[in-house]
Amino acid sequence: MTEPSEEPRLPEWVPDVAGRYLMHTEAGRPIREIARDLGCHASTVLRQIRRVETRRDDPLVDEALRRIGDRHFGQAPDADDKTEARARLDDNLLRVLRRMAESGAVLAFAAEMEKGVVVRDGPGEAPARTAVVDRALAQVMALNEWIDCQTQGRVSRYVITPAGRAELGRLVARGENRARAAHSDGPPLNRGAAPARRPHFAPGDSPLAALARRKDRDGRVFLSDDLVSAGERLREDFELAQMNAGPDAGWRRFLRPGGPSTDAAEARIIAALGALGPGLADVALRCCCLLEGLEIAERRMGWSARSGKIVLRIALTQLRRHYAGLGEADRMIG
Repeated sequence: MTEPSEEPRLPEWVPDVAGRYLMHTEAGRPIREIARDLGCHASTVLRQIRRVETRRDDPLVDEALRRIGDRHFGQAPDADDKTEARARLDDNLLRVLRRMAESGAVLAFAAEMEKGVVVRDGPGEAPARTAVVDRALAQVMALNEWIDCQTQGRVSRYVITPAGRAELGRLVARGENRARAAHSDGPPLNRGAAPARRPHFAPGDSPLAALARRKDRDGRVFLSDDLVSAGERLREDFELAQMNAGPDAGWRRFLRPGGPSTDAAEARIIAALGALGPGLADVALRCCCLLEGLEIAERRMGWSARSGKIVLRIALTQLRRHYAGLGEADRMIG
């Protein structure tokens, strides 16, 4: 009996069916041989390979398969696999899938652009931009069927799938487990204290969106649309700066005074947080950019219960004033 040929080590995020497809198309392994190694019928592998082939009509899926093929089956594999570390990938997936799960959210990708944007219906005529997405990350989501292409063309549009919502739930659970295991970002919890309660917003929601739905006794919303937009603008620059930074760059660098940044998005977020000052900048960064719930932010910053939402509204009001004073060149990306 012949030993099965050695297979390239693919990234963890590559689905098994895509790996089998590439073993057949890139490595030239016969379908019967792949089926024999898996212990299944050849017709099963054939159906899987045909299904992956039909999905190459999706430009992101096609690009993902070509990228994996060139990197792992070519003569000179790309040495940049370190950037695909699972922990960082999970963080980026959580960030984008949260936004994709919001009502009316669509991921738009132009054929010639390396980054796409998640937009959703917002106040007024113009849709609100809620996230910036690197093309390689979108390829991961498309290949795993966490997003589905609804419209193809010069600008392709994607929506989240049930599988994507399920993956979001798994990512949220893993993140909560990591947060419970490490409390290094704030004062230690009291011994015997009750476990931290989950935030009062859904996995596809955000602290700002949850607060924007709250109303006072007179029926007025706690956060107006312009305050929410100011927070979303801060988050957009945060995501751009995080994507352009190295893998070891932490979010705390935004709170430290320093010289001018070479990255435009990082310079904008440092300027915005500088306009807020200590305390206000911290709560804005935690709730708008890191998507921490108010209860978690209050605990980590040592504040009394229910004080966070008042401080956050003050921060957003100050942030709105800061953005109102900027020129046209400093507007959000389009």
